Amino acid sequence: MNNQNFSLDRSSKVSILVLLSITLLSFHTVSVYSEPLIIKKIETNIEFDGLPFEKVWEEIDPLPVVMFMPVFGAEPSEKTEIRLCYNNQYLYVSGRLYDNDPSLISNKSKKRDSFGGNSDMFGLLLDSFNDKENGLVFSTAPSGLRTDYTIFNDANASSDHMPFNMSWNTFWDVKTIVNEEGWFAEIRIPLSSLRFQDTDGEIIMGLIVFRFIPHKNEFVMFPPIDPKYGGWAFFKPSKAQEVVFKDIKPKKPVYITPYALAGWQQSFELNDSETEYLQESKPKFKIGGDLKYGITSNLTLDATVNTDFAQVEADDQQVNLTRFSLFYPEKRQFFQERSSVFDFNFGGPNNLFYSRRIGLHEGQEVQIYGGARLVGRIGGWDIGFLNMQTAKLMGKSELDSDIDSLLLPSENFGAIRIRKQVFNENSYIGGMVTSRLGVDGSYNVAYGLDGIIRLFGDDYLDLKWAQTFETGAINNPFSLASARIRIEWEKRRDKGFAYSLSYSRSGEDFNPGIGFEMRDNYWRFGNSIQWGWLPGEESKLYNHRVYVRGSYNSSIENGTVESAELGPGWAFQTKSFFQGDFRIIYTVEDVDEAFEFSDNAGIPVGKYNFWTTQSMLFTPMTRPVYMILMVDAGQFYDGTRFSGELRPTWNLSSSFNLSAEYQYNLLNFPDRNEKFIAHIGRFKILFMLSTKFTASAFIQYNSAVNAMATNIRFRYNPREGNDLYIVYNEGRNTNLDREIPRLPGISSRTIMVKYTYTFRL
Repeated sequence: MNNQNFSLDRSSKVSILVLLSITLLSFHTVSVYSEPLIIKKIETNIEFDGLPFEKVWEEIDPLPVVMFMPVFGAEPSEKTEIRLCYNNQYLYVSGRLYDNDPSLISNKSKKRDSFGGNSDMFGLLLDSFNDKENGLVFSTAPSGLRTDYTIFNDANASSDHMPFNMSWNTFWDVKTIVNEEGWFAEIRIPLSSLRFQDTDGEIIMGLIVFRFIPHKNEFVMFPPIDPKYGGWAFFKPSKAQEVVFKDIKPKKPVYITPYALAGWQQSFELNDSETEYLQESKPKFKIGGDLKYGITSNLTLDATVNTDFAQVEADDQQVNLTRFSLFYPEKRQFFQERSSVFDFNFGGPNNLFYSRRIGLHEGQEVQIYGGARLVGRIGGWDIGFLNMQTAKLMGKSELDSDIDSLLLPSENFGAIRIRKQVFNENSYIGGMVTSRLGVDGSYNVAYGLDGIIRLFGDDYLDLKWAQTFETGAINNPFSLASARIRIEWEKRRDKGFAYSLSYSRSGEDFNPGIGFEMRDNYWRFGNSIQWGWLPGEESKLYNHRVYVRGSYNSSIENGTVESAELGPGWAFQTKSFFQGDFRIIYTVEDVDEAFEFSDNAGIPVGKYNFWTTQSMLFTPMTRPVYMILMVDAGQFYDGTRFSGELRPTWNLSSSFNLSAEYQYNLLNFPDRNEKFIAHIGRFKILFMLSTKFTASAFIQYNSAVNAMATNIRFRYNPREGNDLYIVYNEGRNTNLDREIPRLPGISSRTIMVKYTYTFRL
């Protein structure tokens, strides 16, 4: 394809015609919701003690909860009373969670944001903007732990894109009591922690409440949501019950959170003659802070100065057995507030916006001077704005180790995202612009247009178009060489017949400077068809489905296949929470550029056809000891592969948790006398003295890079926004004689103490 001309291959012409034709279509669907529930407003504060038996609670009718699983629609086996009320300061939620045998109540964690399935749980989801797509989840356990996270994309999960973000936190409280009748809880959420649309003094939100009883494998909820929508159906905002709050006048506080950090760093660098490694040690001192201001009830400003993420847990080590880049999820708190607003996903990890491009470069930390982000809603528009400034990054020159060379200039990162509901309550159109501007004059700018249209029933159409412009490129706005297209038609359900059919195209010059793109200059067609069952009360299976999944990736440049795969599979879940997925795959790979796994093994240029199998088995997380087992085995290019992964977890008590992971990879190419073996080991220890104090150790070993990493963290969190962290990180080399001069045993070592305190003005 000529970059300078608007010349299209056949597949591109088809995609453009489909894109233009379908955008002219919309089908209005009628909402099938019951009348909104009016939530009672009270004039006083509730005595916040975990015992919801005050007169005000007695005057409120409990919500009519039903069983979600194991038998959908049945009466809960345990008496469950959930109530809501509010005043001008707080939303209150109470749970009377009775149990005929309180000795069986599971209380396995005290850690903030614990997401285990082996503790009794109680909580709620709020679709605070009633946008039928996003939700805020607040849940607790008998220990009184606080877990909060966001749900996005209407809880539609895929094999490589889960619909929740566990890193989101906000200000709220909980109190719990366990006694001979069961356990009881009161949740108190400041209205200033929520963002919502006020229309003539009336606020409408979506609500889901739930209770989990692990010793009975029972999930209770309101409203009843049909399990046909899949494993995350119980958190589906589009099916939430609409509730009404009237005459809310919340305060708009300003949260100012300064921090102070002190620490010590040790590293080893080669001397000038490159004959030995010399130790370098230096102290580290840093101060900065964040600001959060609710400009209105539906618009929040976050600002940061001298940003620091020293307390963030280390990334999981990975072994790359593909010819594409590895993807690591974002864990840094500043980027979490309504992060789904900035989502512009092309399938899998591919995205127009990937926040880890900011402040990180090839594993190195880049100092962030500061920045701001604004998220919320104006009128009917969801908006997101982000702007960050980073420092330049220096590194040792390859020619002279005494001279620092410029790896990256100081850069400004920007993103603007808008979305609006159209046609019906489940359809949206939107756009996004990103920019990456260097002080040296370099630039990368991208824009995108997208839409999600609910056509009819459970059928949705997802449309995306994006284009990039950057320094040194031809930047022809009429060329598809710098453009990205994606069209997907999907029936979103797990019961009966369902499908997901998509077409994607990415030009050779498409390069989102703040995005993630696994490959370029290709077009892809694929996805899946399936048939699912919900067997009913008499079966031990809760659900299961058979499917055929495949994809075809072709080079735009020469029209040849780059990679393709096709194969059937079977997935199931039992009523006792066993889960499994078994798949057979036929793969075609055309490798036009050799790639390596190590110095001794790789894949040469050539065309390959091979069969493999994938298996996953999850034992019930409701048990004190549970595990995940994954196996990939079979042919692999011109050789064979066996990859096994075992993840056991042992919850000894509510104060002590052990988990481990062992991954073994064996690639064997006998015709070329090549072999690659890689081990990854992970071990986690979690000690929870209380819901306010936790200590953890995370130790990893990766034989592919001959390294061991240790991350030890102590956290004292007396209240939200007030934290004391002590963090110790250590990197160790293994196989020290693999290089000359001999490597040091320790590659790096850091200890830091960080304290944050939030002032509410």
